[in-house]
Amino acid sequence: MSSRDAQLLAKEQGVDLVEISANANPPVVKIIDWGKFQYQRMKEEARNRKKAREKQSELKQMKIGLKISENDLNIKVRKMRGFLDGGDRVKIMIIFRGREMAHKEIGTELLNKVTGLLGEDIIIEGKPQMNGRNLSVQVRKK
Repeated sequence: MSSRDAQLLAKEQGVDLVEISANANPPVVKIIDWGKFQYQRMKEEARNRKKAREKQSELKQMKIGLKISENDLNIKVRKMRGFLDGGDRVKIMIIFRGREMAHKEIGTELLNKVTGLLGEDIIIEGKPQMNGRNLSVQVRKK
């Protein structure tokens, strides 16, 4: 259709003639309501941004002291499982206070116990590292 005919048709219908692809030969245009087109495009972009945010996994931190009770440890492990099931990664931090720094092997045992309680379907990213008074490791779900 010629551009003049398309413009007349758009004017009759009370809508706009919008260029979709300028690089094509001949250029591609559509007869649509410009306000409605802008609204739909804005909604589509918002939907795409929301999907992109959902796919990103966050890094959650769980701090555990050496003197934690068995029940408190089970509660923290249950919370970590929830994070892992939600697609997030978890950084487990064993915190040493005062003279506890002299017994780093107890912290390593606690860290091994926690990763054992999390189950077989986790992957430990890297080896445990000491950062100041903290022993930490990151885990994620397979």
